[in-house]
Amino acid sequence: MRRGSFEHDNLIFSFLDSGGDGKPLLALHGHWMGASDFEDLAADLAPMWRVVALDQRGFGESDHTDRHALLAYVSDALALLDHLGITAPMPVIGHSFGGIVAYHMAAQHPQRVACMVIEDIGVEIEDDSAPFVTPWAGTYRLREELEAKLGPRLAPYLQKSIQRCPEGWRLNFEPDEFLRSERATNGDHWSVWLASRCPALVVGGRASRVCDSEHLKAMADKRTHTTLALLDAGHSVHVDARKEFAKACQTFMGSAQ
Repeated sequence: MRRGSFEHDNLIFSFLDSGGDGKPLLALHGHWMGASDFEDLAADLAPMWRVVALDQRGFGESDHTDRHALLAYVSDALALLDHLGITAPMPVIGHSFGGIVAYHMAAQHPQRVACMVIEDIGVEIEDDSAPFVTPWAGTYRLREELEAKLGPRLAPYLQKSIQRCPEGWRLNFEPDEFLRSERATNGDHWSVWLASRCPALVVGGRASRVCDSEHLKAMADKRTHTTLALLDAGHSVHVDARKEFAKACQTFMGSAQ
């Protein structure tokens, strides 16, 4: 994937674009992650699909800011599409935090979203990650010291979020800024979820510690044109069940076009 950048809302945003002649789709990452989290998915969906993945504000190589709100996240995604000249409705894949942005985007701008894949995130969000995320802040002399702080369960998923700096190793997001983003996405989103009409696929991981499968089933049951797929994976379904997730997306997006 090729990296590019653009300016919006007085911030510089970074993104990855797999290019090619495939149909474009937008991919929105979860908290702690970034656009590079979708490099494998882009390879699996090529050449039929051109994956455009945004580093959302405060994550990856995009600028940090104290301005975090759902309206801003949706505006950032639209600004990327405008930058690339993509105006036709397109599929949107959103993992976790990115899934919340995706279904808000579908509700607010239905003319831009052809269909959506919502990966392991619900519509009743009340998270407080401060107790275990706050200690991640700072710079570590050795990469292994930061990985030890993240812990053996999470460190493998955050490999692409670890960056080298002159003093050592650090995360490419600020834990305090992430917590502002977490607070911005907390709340009851049922009305937003039910407001859009485009086809949707809700994908959950059977071993997820974030989402309850019964809640995801209720999301699919209560919304029209929505189906549910549960795969043998944790919260990052596209990582734990890479091939199965890509196949589910291909089948769904092919039938939704």
